Amino acid sequence: MIKIKLKTGDKVRVIAGDHKGAEGEVVSLNREANKAIVSGVNIVKRHTKPSAKSPQGGIVEKEAAIAISNLSLLTADGQATRVGYRTEDGKKIRVARKTNEAI
Repeated sequence: MIKIKLKTGDKVRVIAGDHKGAEGEVVSLNREANKAIVSGVNIVKRHTKPSAKSPQGGIVEKEAAIAISNLSLLTADGQATRVGYRTEDGKKIRVARKTNEAI
């Protein structure tokens, strides 16, 4: 299992795959499968039966998980960067490697 350096709420860009270049915010992480769900990226259609939750049923569009290795964190000015760590005042903080600014 790899160390996941992304967190929920991070702005990311897809760097590989069918949705290359798309940007969005991390909604959730699956650390066991090394996958993330990113808002507005990797939209799939699910055919659902009518149920108590959705009495109408039909075709529902939702975001599917995408591999962490295909995502890159974005800096405040929109550059793709890797994540590093630095200790400040006894606290470990995440740092953008490209700009060396705290995330």
